[in-house]
Amino acid sequence: MSDFMELAKEEATLAMNKGEIPVGAVIVKDGIIIGRAHNLKETLNDSTAHAEILAIKEASKNIGNWRLNGTEMYVTLEPCPMCASAIFQSRISKIYIGTFNKDMGGCGSVINLLDNRGLNSFVDVKWLYDEECSRLLTKFFDERRKKNYN
Repeated sequence: MSDFMELAKEEATLAMNKGEIPVGAVIVKDGIIIGRAHNLKETLNDSTAHAEILAIKEASKNIGNWRLNGTEMYVTLEPCPMCASAIFQSRISKIYIGTFNKDMGGCGSVINLLDNRGLNSFVDVKWLYDEECSRLLTKFFDERRKKNYN
């Protein structure tokens, strides 16, 4: 399990190296990676180019089906509401989250879209509280603030 989160962190680092918010996602089915991505919102000038959305698109393309039943997602940051909605719409079964998103968390920190009977959604959420996931984000925003002050 932790090996897949390590790969998600590698994706997050790729995003950070491109000046993107460092979030990475990996989707696994039966122990095989079927999708992986990192944020490309700035690079693609696309507000929907979040790591989770891009990984879902890749996974769906790779298996030839939009239904990702029986898959697991490993993501470094708690998905926003848009991504949380895409996760349950794509039928991902389980998500492992590296760290919480206190501002825009869609999996319980701000709103819970993945366990919402009103939306008929349930995705098994596992919180990993990974220190390195938090550090990547802190480092990114610290560096961004320094640039804005100079």
